[in-house]
Amino acid sequence: MAERAGARGAVERRAYAASGVDVSAGERAVELMRGAVTSTLRSEVIGGLGGFAAAVAMPAGGRDPVLVSATDGVGTKTAIAAAVGRFDTIGIDLVAMCADDVVCSGAEPLFFLDYVAVGRLVPALVAELVGSVAAGCREAGCALVGGETAEHPGLMPADGFDLAGFCVGVVERDRLLDGTAARPGDAVIGIASSGLHANGFSLVRALITEHDVDLAEPYQARLVRSIGEAAAVDALADEPAHVLATVGEVLLAPTRIYARAILGLREDLVSGGADLRGVAHVTGGGLPGNLPRMLPRGLGVRVDPSRWRLPSVFRLIAALGGLGGPELRATLNGGIGMAVAVEAAAAEVALAALAARGLVATRIGDVVDSAEIGGRRYAEEASR
Repeated sequence: MAERAGARGAVERRAYAASGVDVSAGERAVELMRGAVTSTLRSEVIGGLGGFAAAVAMPAGGRDPVLVSATDGVGTKTAIAAAVGRFDTIGIDLVAMCADDVVCSGAEPLFFLDYVAVGRLVPALVAELVGSVAAGCREAGCALVGGETAEHPGLMPADGFDLAGFCVGVVERDRLLDGTAARPGDAVIGIASSGLHANGFSLVRALITEHDVDLAEPYQARLVRSIGEAAAVDALADEPAHVLATVGEVLLAPTRIYARAILGLREDLVSGGADLRGVAHVTGGGLPGNLPRMLPRGLGVRVDPSRWRLPSVFRLIAALGGLGGPELRATLNGGIGMAVAVEAAAAEVALAALAARGLVATRIGDVVDSAEIGGRRYAEEASR
């Protein structure tokens, strides 16, 4: 496994410390995070924490395995975490951004590496950040095989930090999803998001600043003031966890990790004689920017937004920013974190398989010839 800090040893580094870099703090952080990291290991991982690079064997039994990789960061959601002073969820967002991209190709997430940059290295803080990355890796089923923690005094504020990472997955070549399998008439099934996920936070932060929103304010009270009491009660009807939460806690709800559920769904479909025909992770660009990515050229998606319930946090953001539904769904995920395309006859099987894994899923639309929607790749309209 790759080392996270500089070389060990008893040599003093007084000049380096005077410049603002505390190597010994980095070494303490490694020790604090060791347990969380090792809890993610898979049988394919070779060696332990402390090497210059990580070694991972290909899973046994592969015929023609293909490696699939994705990289991403958390973006400006880190500023919300810093303002709230909570760092135990933001690493889950990081893993989700990468692992859920990998599974869109049909690949099983195999291993993950992260990069943590800080203005000043506080061992307990870095350990909490990496611990949340490890939590995400456990949820995704991939090993956290290493990473890097970098201290940047003078470049970043002392309390500043950023997260980035990448995930590598594996899939048999003949099971690779490459965006060519979908056909007109296929059902598009949307899987509910856990909130804002980790996209659109530049807008969110701008609205918070503009309206002087207190992140420590009770969320329910803020929602009532923004959309009215009756609407707030309705919006929170199936969100009991948010009733006693603060605004900051709701905004920090970690991105849902769908990888294992998508892989399980595929196995259920295959056992019934069907298969996934496409998978789309709804991130930057929202539904219009991501659903067409799982389709071949010439096809589009016709979606009916009335088919799923909009989470309350989107109603709050809409009220603060004066945003309509189409703009919400094009800027944020609009309540749909992942979507899959399956043949229409397999839609009920897919819905049942996702429900069995604890996910709320709905048939939100259909794959159509793009000519049916004016040559576009995405259209919103009510069911006919």
